[in-house]
Amino acid sequence: MRQFGLIGKTLKHSFSKNYFSNKFIKENIEGCNYELFELPTIQSFPKLIEDYKNSLLGLNVTIPYKLDVMEYLDELDSNAKSIGAVNTIKVLSNGKLKGYNTDYLGFKNSLKENWELKNKKALILGTGGASNAVKCALGDLQIDYLMVSRSAKGDIIDYESIMKNPEIIEDHKLIVNTTPLGTFPNVEDKPQLPYSSITENHLLFDLVYNPEVTAFMKEGLKLNAKVKNGYNMLVGQAEASWKIWNE
Repeated sequence: MRQFGLIGKTLKHSFSKNYFSNKFIKENIEGCNYELFELPTIQSFPKLIEDYKNSLLGLNVTIPYKLDVMEYLDELDSNAKSIGAVNTIKVLSNGKLKGYNTDYLGFKNSLKENWELKNKKALILGTGGASNAVKCALGDLQIDYLMVSRSAKGDIIDYESIMKNPEIIEDHKLIVNTTPLGTFPNVEDKPQLPYSSITENHLLFDLVYNPEVTAFMKEGLKLNAKVKNGYNMLVGQAEASWKIWNE
């Protein structure tokens, strides 16, 4: 049995297992299994690799291990290296582990679909592993961005600064939420922003996909902004992962 899976801390509402299990059925892919591997800490990772050394071919990586897992890998591809985060691991034929980042491709392709991005400036909410892929994609698309976190540091501003200066929202027409705020079951949570400054010219992209319409997206819809969730991004990164594992 060819074994694949997802590592993270809390995975009960994961997209990946259902997606790959359905893919195997729909595409008549035999001899493959995809499992969820909840790790209480990243220090449990080497034991997982040892336990499945005879069958494991690839893993996806989610919150909060996209950065921490890199110290356990033997190689990084160029994208993962420049982004500084890994969401896909391939077990090479010699048993070594190579890290990739397919979040970058999934986000970039989903963002471009049906949205006019010319002359837009972006706010990136959150500074975790997913935000690194978003930064790389926006850089490729020549979109200037400003990072937002709970604490200001260097070029990163905090949410309090935006609340005090709503013109920041007015000046940045693309807002990307890379935080887990609003993820099921905490569906009422959302980033702290002066939402009344959002207009019909704004684009709100939420990397969260469950629920389908997050509290963050609802605020945009109230003011006729265009919104997207992270589902198509997830599909894109999953298919890119599958391609890597089978190359």
